[in-house]
Amino acid sequence: MAEFKQKHIIALRDLSKEEIELLLSTAESMREVNSRDIKKVPTLRGKTIINLFYEASTRTRTSFEIAGKRLSADTVNITTSSSSTTKGETLADTALNLLAMKPDIIVMRHAVSGSHYFLADKVNCSIINAGDGAHEHPSQGLLDMLTMKDHFGRLDGLKVAIVGDITHSRVARSNIQGLTKLGSSVFVAGPPTMMPPCVEKLGNVTVCANMKEAIQDADVVMMLRIQQERQGKTLMPNTREYSRYFGLNPLNVKLAKPNAIVMHPGPINRGVEMSSYVVDGEQSWILKQVENGVAVRMSMLYHVCGGEVTI
Repeated sequence: MAEFKQKHIIALRDLSKEEIELLLSTAESMREVNSRDIKKVPTLRGKTIINLFYEASTRTRTSFEIAGKRLSADTVNITTSSSSTTKGETLADTALNLLAMKPDIIVMRHAVSGSHYFLADKVNCSIINAGDGAHEHPSQGLLDMLTMKDHFGRLDGLKVAIVGDITHSRVARSNIQGLTKLGSSVFVAGPPTMMPPCVEKLGNVTVCANMKEAIQDADVVMMLRIQQERQGKTLMPNTREYSRYFGLNPLNVKLAKPNAIVMHPGPINRGVEMSSYVVDGEQSWILKQVENGVAVRMSMLYHVCGGEVTI
């Protein structure tokens, strides 16, 4: 049986295929807890988790909080608007002060890529990346893979199309790293101004000339949010033109396989990345992604704490 040897989960790039499979397998087991009348197990009783979010978040922060509480951990949420960051305190000083309170895990979201590696060198507790700049978002990548596995029963051999703002998407990077390690083929498409150079080096990735080429016969169509907060104003003329060439609608979604699923990490800009018809349609697995997020984050918390207690 595979063993999880990592103290931190900062990037799927750092994990082996076997470790990713173990996280997904444990998440499948965790879902049973989420279906109980009393959704709580004593697995992490006595452990303290700090959710430190330097960027706005709804799904990820709430999901990590619920995950910690369902494992019976003591969970504390900190946002920068209510922290000493507003008084000029550095990330290192914030981390050292929190460390003095003896947490077991710090779950952090930060705008600077690589900030979690910096933090991991400063503290002796476990660090989980809840998103850093345009680097990675490992928990989103894992929950996306779990959602695909739920539908198809496998990841090996799937064609996954990722469409949109690839350059600024940490979700795209995590999915590329994870999916290619588990045998999927990834096809990406987006405006040339939103396509990073040498994206093919991230794994088994094919860069497509247009959206239709990417989603043709795809098993999964993953649409990305336009990262307007991370990009300049000159990367696209306007949202109407973006939607015309890179929006998923009732017509072009038919290019994918009949049993294909549609995904989006959220929040969705309806009428831009996807039409409401597709968002609310039968092929949409977006809410299933959100549901799987709790189980995946329970798995991540469990394994960085040693994974020794029976679930």
